[in-house]
Amino acid sequence: MMEDGKFVICAIAGSLRADSWNRKLLEATAAMAPADVDVRITKLLGEIPLLNEDDFGNEAESVHALRAEVEAADALLIATPEYNGGIPGVLKNALDWLSLPLGRSVLERKPVALMGATPGRLGTARSQFELRHTFVFSRSPVLPGPEILLSFAPDHFDEQGRLTDPIVLERVDLMFTHLKKYASLNEYEVV
Repeated sequence: MMEDGKFVICAIAGSLRADSWNRKLLEATAAMAPADVDVRITKLLGEIPLLNEDDFGNEAESVHALRAEVEAADALLIATPEYNGGIPGVLKNALDWLSLPLGRSVLERKPVALMGATPGRLGTARSQFELRHTFVFSRSPVLPGPEILLSFAPDHFDEQGRLTDPIVLERVDLMFTHLKKYASLNEYEVV
C-alpha cells in the first residue's frame, strides 16, 4: 500500500483559481505532512472534460491520468470551496469521471479526507456535507473527523502561505493520523 515506505495522498483543490484559498490550504497541509506522508496535489482538474456518456470507453487522456493519480495513492484529500451552498461543478464533474467504471472505480474503498477554506463564515460545511453524500455512491469511506472548516480564510495564513491557527494545525495533524488508520482498515467487506 505504501510507496517507498511513504503514505501517498492524492490531493485535489476544488477550485480552478491558481491562488485559491483551497489550493493554499492543500499546499500548507502538504508542507506540514509528517516525514512518512507524501501529499501530491493534482494539477489535472481544469483539464477534465464535461462528463458525456458518448465518451465512455474513449475518455480523454486527462481522465485516465487523474484516475491513475488517484489509483496510485493510498488516500484522497479534497479541499473544497463552496459555490452557491454546494460542491463546485468542476469538482463534482471530476468525481463523476473517477466513479466510473461502475464496480471498478478507483474511488471504491479509497479513504477520503475533506477540508475547505472560504473567506466567508460557514467554512464550506455545506459543500463538505454534499461531498460525503457523493462518496456513498462510490463506496469511499470518508473520514468522520476531524472537521477542517476554515472560515475567514485570509485570517489563517501568514505572508508565506503557512497556516497560523493552532486549532487548524492540530486538526490537520490529526487528519494525517486518522487517514493513515482508515487506510489500514482496508479489510472491511464492501456490500
